[in-house]
Amino acid sequence: MKLKSNYILKISVLFSCFLLVISCENSSNESKDFTTLFEISKGTETPEYKDVISYYNKLSEAHSQISLFSFGQTDSGEPLHLVVYNREGVYNIDEIKNSPKNRILINNGIHPGESDGIDASMLLLRDIVQNDSLTEKYKNSIICVIPVYNIGGALNRNSHTRANQNGPVAYGFRGNARNYDLNRDFIKQDTKNSAAFAEIFHTVNPDVFIDNHVSNGADYQYAITHLFTQHNKLGGNLGAFLQYEMRPELEKYLEAKNVNITPYVNVWGTTPETGFSQFFDSPRYSTGYTTLFHTLGLMVETHMLKPYKTRVEQTYELMFSVFDFTEENSEAIKDLRFKAAAEILAKKTYPLHFKVNKEKFRNLNFKGFEGEMIASKVTNGKRLFYDTNKPFERSVKYYDEYAVTKKITIPKAYILQQGWHDIVERLENNHIEYSLFEKDTAMTVTVNHIKDFETRKTPYEGHYLHYNSKVEKSTKEINFKEGDLYISTNQNGIRYLLETLEAEATDSFFNWNFFDTILQQKEGYSGYVFEDLAEKFLAENPLVKKAFEEKLKTDKKFVESPRMQLNFIYKNSPYYEKAHLRLPIFKVF
Repeated sequence: MKLKSNYILKISVLFSCFLLVISCENSSNESKDFTTLFEISKGTETPEYKDVISYYNKLSEAHSQISLFSFGQTDSGEPLHLVVYNREGVYNIDEIKNSPKNRILINNGIHPGESDGIDASMLLLRDIVQNDSLTEKYKNSIICVIPVYNIGGALNRNSHTRANQNGPVAYGFRGNARNYDLNRDFIKQDTKNSAAFAEIFHTVNPDVFIDNHVSNGADYQYAITHLFTQHNKLGGNLGAFLQYEMRPELEKYLEAKNVNITPYVNVWGTTPETGFSQFFDSPRYSTGYTTLFHTLGLMVETHMLKPYKTRVEQTYELMFSVFDFTEENSEAIKDLRFKAAAEILAKKTYPLHFKVNKEKFRNLNFKGFEGEMIASKVTNGKRLFYDTNKPFERSVKYYDEYAVTKKITIPKAYILQQGWHDIVERLENNHIEYSLFEKDTAMTVTVNHIKDFETRKTPYEGHYLHYNSKVEKSTKEINFKEGDLYISTNQNGIRYLLETLEAEATDSFFNWNFFDTILQQKEGYSGYVFEDLAEKFLAENPLVKKAFEEKLKTDKKFVESPRMQLNFIYKNSPYYEKAHLRLPIFKVF
């Protein structure tokens, strides 16, 4: 009996201790202070990178609904972090991609001087997990946040490089650790940051994407503007949904919260009341890239001159409004995304180039400030001056319709010759499916030669970018090697393939210099030797001879240049190398 009594006593003590531990843990979690630096400083400061990550670590320790993951590496040597909210928690990152819940991805600090989203997201996730009604409200959502995308820029902290910006006190720098602007790197993926982003993006497979920024440019009354991906470019039913349902509904949600918002004011060196056009987000930009995988994309641009506190608060409200819209329209969004790839294939053609349609516009009830050119007190010229004591509200033309200027026929597949490892790496980063030829195979395909292109005279994001590129097509039988890549267009990444492998596309791999080696002729000839070969070749090839003689009759420069004449014969002879100007990408129809 004594032993039993002691045993019971011990059990009782242990149970009491267990309850005490649990009680202390709960008490500890409840007592943890998640007040942010933004709040402590009364809306004037933003935390350093290490403090942001520390904050999320502590939040995840205190609340099971918050999980913190790391992906790959960035150019700074730090991994890219992803904070995930899910009411039931996320213990395995693979749980996210195939979840039936709404999946929202938020990107912050791509330009670390534009830190509004960093602070707004910290407040937002904290408030959700600490508020039962919000936890219940977003029970069908998985909210994923990249706390700081440009870590290298965030570590390069200063108070001066955002010369036009009203707060915070200190912030990061626009360029990353290698001085890349990461919002120009999504399609070319020169940086480790963008490769890690691609891993996150395809893991999450977001229905909606938000990228938080701060604007430059004109002055006006709004503290926040929206920049949805261009709806004509997004195209089809998904584009129509974005333009006619998502955008106006989001504006209504914010209006109900007394947040005035307008489309991003794409105006430089002049005033907005003359009218302005929607920014066109090609795939080098975040929302242009996410569009390639049928994600509804939104870039937030707060106004640089408005108080930092106001900008963060309105970013916070906008993100909640996006969550609300996504919750209410979950089924429609998922259905549209699911059907998007098939919709593109059914059309058989794909638009490569667009231009603003000046015949179509919307009238915005725009709230601006009177602006005029006045004499500069610094230089001997004129300067633009906005008089904030003279606000106005008037109708302004907004051009947000783009017309297609070039279409291509969608091929059944592309064939990429092996050896272009940097291209294959990017295809794999973006979950593009392909197969390899198991043996040498001859196929009749469309061959593209570069006919013409222009090149920037100055470097742009590590490249001398090509533009106005044109191709010359021909149909030929090509002998493909074992190991060459066969890439079907019948897959979810169809947009990605068309925008990168079509040389004429704005952000194609060709235009970003991935194929520049084909532009240089590797073999040549000595004129005194080739003269004899040319004479023999013309005698044996009457069609080439006829074309040669016709050119002598019609082309004055050709007549005056024996070298051009000999070169014409050379390029039409078997001695001219096949690889010169020929893209290593072939089309199967």
